[in-house]
Amino acid sequence: MPYDTGARVKLTRDVPVTAVGAVTTGGFPGALYLAEGLAGVVTGVTKGGGGTAEDMLASFDQQIRDSHLPGFSAALVDDLRQQFIQRGAFATGIGTPTRYKVRFENGFVLDGLEENWLAAA
Repeated sequence: MPYDTGARVKLTRDVPVTAVGAVTTGGFPGALYLAEGLAGVVTGVTKGGGGTAEDMLASFDQQIRDSHLPGFSAALVDDLRQQFIQRGAFATGIGTPTRYKVRFENGFVLDGLEENWLAAA
């Protein structure tokens, strides 16, 4: 069930939180979790996009951003990056999730919550 901005929702599962206050999607979760049943208000909606391929590409770019690679290595890294992009382009039309930004009653604001992690409150 899609939610509009301003809708009251609650979590349907325990959600791990990253150091930057966003839901972890394939990254390394922090020690903090928000508990199932915690209520909040939807403050933003992002339709489509995202997904595992874009998360992998962002992580890959972050890891090699400051590297100074010689010619062959740079070409190899660029080839790997293009493979991420191609796989992401192939998968974008299939099951692209709607993600929500929610301000919870305890003051936490999480961005990137998937629709199936929320229920109407």
